[in-house]
Amino acid sequence: MTVSVFKILGPVSDIPLGEGRSYTVDGHMIAVFRLRDGSLRAVDAVCPHKGGPLADGQIDNRVVVCPLHLNAWNLATGCSQSGQPSINVYPVRVDGDQIVLGD
Repeated sequence: MTVSVFKILGPVSDIPLGEGRSYTVDGHMIAVFRLRDGSLRAVDAVCPHKGGPLADGQIDNRVVVCPLHLNAWNLATGCSQSGQPSINVYPVRVDGDQIVLGD
């Protein structure tokens, strides 16, 4: 999925530091993570292995780990760290206090 127009997802305060939340954008599930340094990352919300909810996975400043089978993906590139297919990454930023997905 390509996000060509920006979408406002809601206030950044909806995502505690070190956690993720899932959003539906144009019928597609996207996980947005607020890293402990306050930066945001956005990736596909569904694990390609068995459909696990990536927004519920454990994160650090580099990877998300699927809560079902412990597969991991790089949050910046979407590349698998555990031999699974890559996931899509999306541009995301904060504008004022709002999470904005897209360029």
